[in-house]
Amino acid sequence: MQTGKNSILSRCLGAVVSAGNPPTLRRWRHWLQTGVVAILLVSLSAGLSAATLLPSGNAITDAQSILRYALPIDNKPVRDLQDSLEDISNHLRGKQWSTIANDVKKAAGILKNKQADILKAVPAAQQAQAQTLLDEIGTSVAALIISTDARDKPQVQAERAEALAKIGTLEAEMVTGFPYQVPADYSDLPQLLGRATIALTTTKGDINLTVDGYNAPVTAGNFVDLVNRGFYNDLAFTRAENDYVLQIGDPPGDEVGFIDPKTKKYRAVPLEVMVKGDKEPMYGVTMEDAGRFREEPVLPFSSYGALAMARPENDPNGGSSQFFFFLFEPELTPAGRNLLDGRYTVFGYVTSGQSVLGQLKASDKIVSAKVITGGDLLKA
Repeated sequence: MQTGKNSILSRCLGAVVSAGNPPTLRRWRHWLQTGVVAILLVSLSAGLSAATLLPSGNAITDAQSILRYALPIDNKPVRDLQDSLEDISNHLRGKQWSTIANDVKKAAGILKNKQADILKAVPAAQQAQAQTLLDEIGTSVAALIISTDARDKPQVQAERAEALAKIGTLEAEMVTGFPYQVPADYSDLPQLLGRATIALTTTKGDINLTVDGYNAPVTAGNFVDLVNRGFYNDLAFTRAENDYVLQIGDPPGDEVGFIDPKTKKYRAVPLEVMVKGDKEPMYGVTMEDAGRFREEPVLPFSSYGALAMARPENDPNGGSSQFFFFLFEPELTPAGRNLLDGRYTVFGYVTSGQSVLGQLKASDKIVSAKVITGGDLLKA
């Protein structure tokens, strides 16, 4: 296995070059288009031997669920409420109805006994809206009890999704301000101090994204700024690799990233990874190089349509405008055992239009990209 790994490394990473050497510009462009695929191949070759070193368990593959858990809040009752309903999806596949019934009863008990504790975490100005949400969640949970007793799987799925969407809205109301200070080293870069939603119109249809500035403010801010500038409008996808990676962001001409019109310089964005349990992201170093490969990022690659910044392999801080969608394949890159986690900055997820994402090829384009919500949270 070790020999095979080295063989793949030598073949796939041969195109890696220094970003600071102008004569290698074209080869660097080639790397940005192929480097993620190389890492994927290396990950697959190393996956079996590394399996015992990486997180195990039922990793979350639903983008909305990941985004709910990624909110910077600290309220145990609402997290317990969320956990009880999130857990249902694991048991629905096996039709474990008694366990599902226990989950629903737990949620009902929290709503009955812990509402005051939940409301304490909501600012006074949003208290009335929060109470309305709790009442609506209670109605959904009551309906879940009935559909669970009837063992109506489609109805349980629909009512669970509705309740969790409202819980996510309630949790978002609990966030007060931005939870930390972005390092001064990156004060010259745009920052997204919260979340934004982006609508992409492509040649195959529409896709909606949620980008998360709570956990990747510099990367998300850079992306939202480029969307506002129209950078991605009429831009072609440069890589659609074997149903694993779909990449875009390489502008026409010799440049491989965004050139700031004010400074006339390449805008470089640092590697930015929030690790579970940390209060702020790590910058400029992979989780592996930091000796934290056993830990997990808040925004993992475990969901189809994870949105990540491309970069040269030898420069964690060399990303700019090129990003990629990870087309998650659980049979080859199991959730919770994904060797891309912590090596690239995930800064958002596709939240609708996943079927469109799967149809896009290198000949397709983003016709237009627009910020729908959260544009006011961009600190230019």
